[in-house]
Amino acid sequence: MNFAVIGAGAWGTAMAVHLSKLGHTVTLVPRRFEQALQLSSARENPDYLPGITLPPSMQIGHELVPVMMEAEVVLLACPAQALRETASRLKDSLALATELKLVISLAKGLELGTHDRPSQVIHSVLPDTPVGCLTGPTNAGEVGQGLPAAMVLAAKGEDELLARVQSQISGPSLRVYTSSDLIGAEVGGCLKNIYAIGAGICDGLKLGDNTKAAMLTRALAEMVRVGAGLGAQAETFYGLSGFGDLVATCHGGWSRNRQFGEKLGQGASIDELMSGRITVVEGYKTTESFHELCRDRKIEAPIMNEIYQTLFADKSPALALQDLMLRELKRE
Repeated sequence: MNFAVIGAGAWGTAMAVHLSKLGHTVTLVPRRFEQALQLSSARENPDYLPGITLPPSMQIGHELVPVMMEAEVVLLACPAQALRETASRLKDSLALATELKLVISLAKGLELGTHDRPSQVIHSVLPDTPVGCLTGPTNAGEVGQGLPAAMVLAAKGEDELLARVQSQISGPSLRVYTSSDLIGAEVGGCLKNIYAIGAGICDGLKLGDNTKAAMLTRALAEMVRVGAGLGAQAETFYGLSGFGDLVATCHGGWSRNRQFGEKLGQGASIDELMSGRITVVEGYKTTESFHELCRDRKIEAPIMNEIYQTLFADKSPALALQDLMLRELKRE
């Protein structure tokens, strides 16, 4: 198939490398012209995915119109807060995108203000285009290296198309499952970043394995409760897009969200951690969005609430933990 990957961060680059190795026609489209020139000449993405060589067959584009004229599947690999603007850039070239069959989001976060999931953001901008998400416990560096991994491709009412794209993305190093629970797949991918910050705080405070295991177990229960309250299927959260992604992100040394929480637990300030970053900590803004959404929907999410208080109300991580431990006792 002909794939266009819009966004040349770590994850977009890794997926473009993976798809190129499978023999597909792949064009990676960075946002900045300067980055496109750098990738074309160096055949590496040193800022976001160092050490991974870009296959000779992978094309580097910059202008969207010629790329969209031939693309069958578009992967949007940008932060959640940039998704609406990125989808709007595609809109102008849709009239020429005669081969386009599916737009897939790789983002894991809710949009601030609207509280929209990635697929909802895309659909609001591109209402006549089938939309899905690709999510699961995958680290960009490992996917770029070709280490074995598994993911979920979710969309509503696109079974035949989904099965075809599933077969095209899957290969010896990446096994893709399909799901019709688009809400659950996206909510799981968003929520795990919030709890990864909490897991990192546990690491930063050096609280030990017992604390972290208890927090993650109760976080999974909270994910199911929040997801069900938003219309997702509970069983989705026990799969790759829920439990799988939660485990990987909360334990992986590579996880930006976990690292962010760890440094918070060690005493760093939010301003210190956010200034000068070139990579995005999706869980930071997503915590704010989900906290507002759960408050509006009256969904109980105590762990998320304490993480929110730590990030946005200057509550100390130690006090947040104490308040969780002293909540009213209940049955599991």
